[in-house]
Amino acid sequence: MAEQRPKTQRDFALSVVQRLRSAGFEALWAGGCVRDQLLGRKPKDYDVATDAGPEQVRQLFGHRRTLAIGAAFGVISVRYGRLKPIDVATFRTDGQYKDGRRPESVEFTSAEYDAQRRDFTIYGLFCDPIADRIVDYVGGLSDLEARVVRAIGDPHRRFADDKLRMLRAVRFAATYDFALDPVTLAAIQHMAAEVVQVSGERIGAEIRRMVVHGNRARAAMLLAESGLLRALLPELAPHGEAAGDESWQAATRRLRKLRPATVASGLAAMYFGMLDSGQAAAIGRRLRLTNKENQRIRWLLENLPQALVADELRWPTLQRLLAHEGGPELVALAEAILEPGHPGLSRIRQQMALPPSQWNPPPLVNGDDLTARGLAPGKHFTDLLNHLRDEQLEGRLLTKADSIAEAQQWIERHANRQR
Repeated sequence: MAEQRPKTQRDFALSVVQRLRSAGFEALWAGGCVRDQLLGRKPKDYDVATDAGPEQVRQLFGHRRTLAIGAAFGVISVRYGRLKPIDVATFRTDGQYKDGRRPESVEFTSAEYDAQRRDFTIYGLFCDPIADRIVDYVGGLSDLEARVVRAIGDPHRRFADDKLRMLRAVRFAATYDFALDPVTLAAIQHMAAEVVQVSGERIGAEIRRMVVHGNRARAAMLLAESGLLRALLPELAPHGEAAGDESWQAATRRLRKLRPATVASGLAAMYFGMLDSGQAAAIGRRLRLTNKENQRIRWLLENLPQALVADELRWPTLQRLLAHEGGPELVALAEAILEPGHPGLSRIRQQMALPPSQWNPPPLVNGDDLTARGLAPGKHFTDLLNHLRDEQLEGRLLTKADSIAEAQQWIERHANRQR
């Protein structure tokens, strides 16, 4: 079949298979892209598996079009124009995983043995895109039809190889609204404490993906059922693992109703009423959240009680909350907690229906305005700008000149306190 110039990611992935086939190699699409197609979803990524060795792949596509970053594990990235590179992996079996993440060695093999070393049956499928045929050595098709997440082979072995797979099993079950195979779940419960051997960055990445997804409430419940909550978020475990705990039930209701969700609002919805901002910050450090995410979680937890009584607040106080960068997340959290007819929500919606210039006017000054007038920048600038913004929203600063004068006085007061 003649190779066509690829225009889309799918075209590119098909052309890679065609090129390998024309050179006499076996080549199939593998993993998540196969699963997504069978679920009627557009794949975000395409991976190709082949019996061609890494150097054969490089020779076939050319060194200028390939990257050999993963060559030690049989993976070569093939590039084309501005399209996302396609990872081409040689069929392999893995040696021991001594670091709980990567195998110490790999041995190139066949498609059937390659499928056996993968994590879950729904990820162990191959697709022949030319013949439009699914190649299934692990029962992935039947598990997709039954909507089940099941480890390939012995789940204890799969999780011993890479402890993060336990957390991925929970995320897949939650985000795809699949059941967790009982044997797979039992293995996670038995090994849950070992997940802390995984780096905070990798764990944090999985938690991020859970809390922004629409099925975040089910993810939280599965974390508790699997024992991973106690390992990763022990501060919440007494609530999540106690039958009928009202605080945990309220948290899952918030998570279910929260629309939309950011990492910060999703975690704040989970923590509210059970953790204080200091405990939330400790979790954020463990999960390697960004400073901005941690600051936003703290702001949400500290200000959500006020948002819940918005009907009782003075307008300048409510205005500062709505005008804050985190205002939309705070409103979304309030909507996830309060009943639709609550007077606090009614007032928030009434005020936000006004022109933005009335409830969120542009700041009178910014950092450049201050430095242009000779005020030296420093770590105090954020606090100063927040102070000026509050004074503006309270109606005590009306012009840029007023703000500059107040900034100079603020710096003098700050300097005096430091003496």
